[in-house]
Amino acid sequence: MPITAIAINCTLKSSEGPKSSTSRMIRVLADQFDQRGVATAETLRMADYNILPGVTSDEGEGDDWPMLREKLLAHDILIFGGPIWMGQISSVAKRVLERMDAFLSETDQQGRMPSYGKVAVAAIVGNEDGAHYSSAQLYQALNDVGWTIPANAVCYWNGAAMGSTDFKQLDTIPDKVTETAKLVAGNAAHVARVLKEDPYPGS
Repeated sequence: MPITAIAINCTLKSSEGPKSSTSRMIRVLADQFDQRGVATAETLRMADYNILPGVTSDEGEGDDWPMLREKLLAHDILIFGGPIWMGQISSVAKRVLERMDAFLSETDQQGRMPSYGKVAVAAIVGNEDGAHYSSAQLYQALNDVGWTIPANAVCYWNGAAMGSTDFKQLDTIPDKVTETAKLVAGNAAHVARVLKEDPYPGS
């Protein structure tokens, strides 16, 4: 069965700002998904939108989250991209996770949240330690609100601590990053196809 992906970039920069290292990592994963027959429909840069604070699916006038939520749930795989700041995932990423908290109260008759049967993977970059902690933050939060996390679900790159070279500035993608991206995309595509053919039963 055909499956599709969508990516979100939780950089602190808007599209009108400097190029994003997170965008480059998302492209690395999207290319690997494409080789496995999974098209990535688009990449949404969260800083371009007005995502109001809160834990419901619609926080009222001016809130862009209802539109973003609809787009995310229209696909089988979510590529959740984010930079490391102060050793943890960005504040923009945390805002997105907080809004997904609404899924807990939006279950169907079998207790399944809107994200049930959908897969999430992480794309993380930073110039300091924190990739493992950031992915742990994402795994816990996304799994709590119904997303399925496959084996080896993160592709990341950490530059030298206090270094000045960003992932977007590298002349070539490191072999280890490419190898990891292949594993992430292969596992996620497999799990997404399994879940599409045989959804979670719920309660």
